[in-house]
Amino acid sequence: MTTAGYPLLLTISDPADLRKLTRHQLRPLADELRAYVLESVAKTGGHLSSNLGTVELTVALHYVFNTPFDRLVWDVGHQTYPHKILTGRRERMNSLRQLNGISGFPVRSESPYDAFGTAHSSTSISAALGMALAARQKKEDRHAIAVIGDGAMTAGMAFEALNHGGVEDCKLLVILNDNDMSISPPVGALNRYLAQLMSGRFYSAAKNMGKQMLQVAPPLFELAKRIEEHAKGMVVPATLFEKFGFNYIGPIDGHDLDSLIPTLENLKHLQGPQFLHVVTKKGQGYKLAEADPVAYHGPGKFDPAVGLVKSSAPQKQTFTQVFGQWLCDMAEQDKRLVGITPAMREGSGMVEFHRRFPDRYYDVGIAEQHSVTFAAGLACEGLKPVLAIYSTFLQRGYDQLIHDVALQNLPVVLALDRAGLVGADGATHAGAYDIAYLRCIPNMSIACPADERECRQLLSSAFEQNHPVAVRYPRGAGVGVAVDPSLIGLPLGKAEIRRRGKSLAILSFGTLLYPALEVAQKLDATVVNMRWAKPLDTETLLQVAAEHEALVTLEEGSIAGGAGSAVGEALQAAGVVRPTLQLGLPDTFVEHGDPARLLAMQGLDAGGILAAIEKRFPTGANPVRAAALKVVA
Repeated sequence: MTTAGYPLLLTISDPADLRKLTRHQLRPLADELRAYVLESVAKTGGHLSSNLGTVELTVALHYVFNTPFDRLVWDVGHQTYPHKILTGRRERMNSLRQLNGISGFPVRSESPYDAFGTAHSSTSISAALGMALAARQKKEDRHAIAVIGDGAMTAGMAFEALNHGGVEDCKLLVILNDNDMSISPPVGALNRYLAQLMSGRFYSAAKNMGKQMLQVAPPLFELAKRIEEHAKGMVVPATLFEKFGFNYIGPIDGHDLDSLIPTLENLKHLQGPQFLHVVTKKGQGYKLAEADPVAYHGPGKFDPAVGLVKSSAPQKQTFTQVFGQWLCDMAEQDKRLVGITPAMREGSGMVEFHRRFPDRYYDVGIAEQHSVTFAAGLACEGLKPVLAIYSTFLQRGYDQLIHDVALQNLPVVLALDRAGLVGADGATHAGAYDIAYLRCIPNMSIACPADERECRQLLSSAFEQNHPVAVRYPRGAGVGVAVDPSLIGLPLGKAEIRRRGKSLAILSFGTLLYPALEVAQKLDATVVNMRWAKPLDTETLLQVAAEHEALVTLEEGSIAGGAGSAVGEALQAAGVVRPTLQLGLPDTFVEHGDPARLLAMQGLDAGGILAAIEKRFPTGANPVRAAALKVVA
């Protein structure tokens, strides 16, 4: 990073340095900080719009509160780049979201200023409340501050925490960062609530009466007009949040340091739980991001002077795009199909579906639990819901999946995007556990497509079923296999033998089929494209086990409880003993980095798979047979 143009920022090694500045120096510091964020993200990629919107708020919080003694919890945490820069990580921003670099989210092990690790939404108020009550119990005079966006406020967990926090006498400050946007545009009654009240008869009548009374005093009338918008915010949201027991302040301009700092100073000295409503703008200060905050939510590398430019080079179709096209095609064919997303329209590839089938599209907000049970309710009435949800986010609706969908054996299709490792977003977003946590649920089926064509086919297979089915697929593009435009599915629970060899059989679940074929060519091994983790094709499995001396299972998911475990259980149940090597993700959290490199580090590229097999079955005249006979004996 260049040091030119950042004279104030370069003097800040931690918030203690920030607190030495005068109030008049904070505005130019904020300008430098915003420019530094833009320069950094343009070089590394990452979240941009959200971070440009929290610059002044970040400066004000660290200026007023004694961090890290006062605990600062950022909801989701994708807006914490200004926070990282001000808390000693400025020079490491060039390593953002890269292997061995700093995370794109708060991480407790990374800095004492990261009071709580986040990346999934709506956890901040609960965590900050826990910290505030711990301080009270330990008789420590510290504040706990939760910064939560209006999108994250749609989740039930946030309201559960408000319901608890409002009855506790503690130093808890909840800051609602209201930018009228999460990732997709916000939905739901919370936004609509304020608009309805403002347009209601009582407010209108009171407003008209006020105008008549104040028109006799023109200076007061002009003053009232100037503060009207502020007064709207002061009265109505207070009705909502003060019912929870919070002292509501706001809304105030989240980019106005002269408003933010005095307000935060005052709140420091108030007793009991406080709620501050600040209004910010995503992409603030960078016109291109202001105009299109969705496009600049998480861009790759780009030239800030030019902005995002679409590549002219032909691009492989991503699995997300395959799903989006399938969803539209199947909706055209079957009027029962409805599409659901928990606030991930763009990320899940549902923009075109929303445009073409608006009456059959439901964005339920950041509410994964609700999305699953909502799908169950639709299915009860004869509709065919397709829930597009990231693997890592389905974890949040696990009870609902078991109790509301699987127990009632309802035909809900779960399109699990981001299965396996996800690269720069790291462990918090990795879809490492879905096979393990889904296959233990009765009535569930799990499809693992190997490429783009199978993804479409298995989505069709899932839609044909009368029970819940998950189709898991990774982020990004596949190998470039042409997609069959038909909507013909593949048989439920049936594998295919893709290559016949000798002695050794590799059983592949998902996209690792292609490195498996590469390895098999060198070892003259058989390769089975298993396609389904549940139901397992035991007929093919037992046939292959009978014809081969040893087996290897391969999956981009956790080894513990995964598809390889399912193979071992099936062999044991049949009384078949074969040496089996299980390859997959280890019992550790895999951090952020380049996806291909991360896979290689886990030994899941062709070279790693070959090395693991040769280590398990050492070289010799007939290595696999020798190892097998040794195990059987």
